[in-house]
Amino acid sequence: MTGPTEQEIRTRAYELWKDAGEPPGKMDVLWYQAEKELLARKAGNGEAPPAVNGHHKAATFQ
Repeated sequence: MTGPTEQEIRTRAYELWKDAGEPPGKMDVLWYQAEKELLARKAGNGEAPPAVNGHHKAATFQ
């Protein structure tokens, strides 16, 4: 499965932003929420999640 496209995320993030009353300074949070929702929707449709950062486990940062 490929992840959601940038346009799909952008559209969903905009919808979330509008639904939240167009709050200033929240677009980054809403972007990640939109991406999470779209990934969950694809997983719910039986599609396997994409590898994270080209790997099979999340990157760790110190």
